[in-house]
Amino acid sequence: MVVPTPPDTTGEGRYVPVAEALKNHRRNELREFLRSRRARVSPEEAGLPAGGGRRRTPGLRREEVAVLAGVGASWYQWLEQGRDISVSPQVLDAVARVLRLSDAERRHLYGLAGLNPPAPEVAPGKRDMCDGLRRLIDTWMPYPAHIMDRYYNCVMYNDAAALVLGMRPGITQNCLVDFFTDPLYRSRSRSWEKNARTVVAQFRAACAARPDDEGYRAVLAEVTGASPEFVGMWAEQNIEDQGQIRKELEHPLVGLLVVESTVLKVPARPDLSIVLHTPLEEADTAGKLEWLASPEGRRGTMYPVAG
Repeated sequence: MVVPTPPDTTGEGRYVPVAEALKNHRRNELREFLRSRRARVSPEEAGLPAGGGRRRTPGLRREEVAVLAGVGASWYQWLEQGRDISVSPQVLDAVARVLRLSDAERRHLYGLAGLNPPAPEVAPGKRDMCDGLRRLIDTWMPYPAHIMDRYYNCVMYNDAAALVLGMRPGITQNCLVDFFTDPLYRSRSRSWEKNARTVVAQFRAACAARPDDEGYRAVLAEVTGASPEFVGMWAEQNIEDQGQIRKELEHPLVGLLVVESTVLKVPARPDLSIVLHTPLEEADTAGKLEWLASPEGRRGTMYPVAG
């Protein structure tokens, strides 16, 4: 299969293979991206003296970026020209530091340079999002919703999650550990056996993405020491991405509830996941959840509601 080469790629109007056209496009994007990022950084911002003379173009010169990044001037020129040269994560990180790239821009630079982007990080300006996330899960009422960090620690949950899933202050507040060790949740979950292997496989996938992360090791050590069932399932080496899980729950007040949990990522907060539980049509689940969240339902709740 061949496609016409974009005019700004060769200027010759010839046809090239798809892979070559995509590579040329990526190099063009790399050139324009680096030029635009270089233009927005002043010498003063980069720690250089202003020099006193007026510059023909704004921002840093190529040679200045090269010196500040600790690379050769010719190499950086070739990089910005989109030439086919070898690059390393260390060098790209140095360039990203000089150009004052955000985490999203740094990962974009990796992709344009043909490397696998690093794992997303939380930008300093995005750390304080908890109030907005609290409003989100409270708006999901009367359906259960909670937010957990990358280690499956529960950051916050709404009242419905307390009423239906048994989330409460007295447990470990780690969704993986509690899945295997909380007797209240185990007593309510009809689908526990069916879903347990999926939960373990998803956690293994999360661990595999960050093999040197001590946070995952700590959770793994805790749940391994607390649950022989987990140990057996972990040894099966299954891997799954997070997505949707059907849950069947037996609530002591309303009976069967059938919900579908969906894990949503927050791009600005890659360390967090939102877990929303949507009622399915079976067993009048939506109506039962609405009743449980009503004043009458709350009065009949057998367990305290976290507030």
